[in-house]
Amino acid sequence: MRAAAPLVFIVDDDPSVRKSLTRLVKAAGYTVEAFASAREFLAREQYTGPCCLVLDVRMPGLTGLDLQEALAGAGRRMSIVFITGHGDVSTSVRAMKSGAIDFLTKPVDAKDLLKAIQRCVTKDMQDLGDEARVTEIQERIKMLTPREIEVFALVVTGMLNKQIAFELGISEKTVKVHRARVMEKMRAGSVAELVRLADRVGVIVAKS
Repeated sequence: MRAAAPLVFIVDDDPSVRKSLTRLVKAAGYTVEAFASAREFLAREQYTGPCCLVLDVRMPGLTGLDLQEALAGAGRRMSIVFITGHGDVSTSVRAMKSGAIDFLTKPVDAKDLLKAIQRCVTKDMQDLGDEARVTEIQERIKMLTPREIEVFALVVTGMLNKQIAFELGISEKTVKVHRARVMEKMRAGSVAELVRLADRVGVIVAKS
C-alpha cells in the first residue's frame, strides 16, 4: 500500500493570502487544501496521512489559537505553523507551548515558510511511524494469554524464572514455557528487546 502523500492545509480568512500561499506551497511540490475559516477546516474529515497546518492567528469567529486548542481537545494530531500580521510575544509563546512548530509574521518569507512546513511534515511522519509501531506492539500483546501477560510483566522487571514462579505460584518449568511463548509472540530476540517493547506501550507490572 502506498503511503499517503504529505498534505498542507492553509487556513486564513484573507483570500489574497490564501491564494498566494497556496501557489507557493504547491510550487514546492505539496498537495494543498485552503480554508477561509477555522470552522470550515474543522468540518473537513480528519486526514490520517502526514500533514501540516499553516494557520492564521487572528480570524473572525474561532481564532487560530482557538483552533489549535480544539484540535488538541479532540485528540487530532496536527503539526502547526502559525502566521500572523499582528505578532506579539505572549501569543507566540502560548502557541509554541501548545506544540506549534513555528510562528511567522506576515509578510511571510517564502524560504522560512517552506522550511517550517518541511519540519512539520518530517515531525508528522515520525509521529505516525511511532504510532504505527505502538499499535503493532499492542497487537502482539493481544496474542498473549492472561498468564503470559503476567509472565511478560515480571520478566521485564529483571526477575529470574524461579522468582517469577514463586510470585505467580507456578513451577519454574511452567514459567520457562510461558517465557518462551512470550518471546516468540512478541518477536523479541532478547530480554533487553522485550523491555524496550514493554516501555513503548507502558506494560504494567503484574501482581498476583
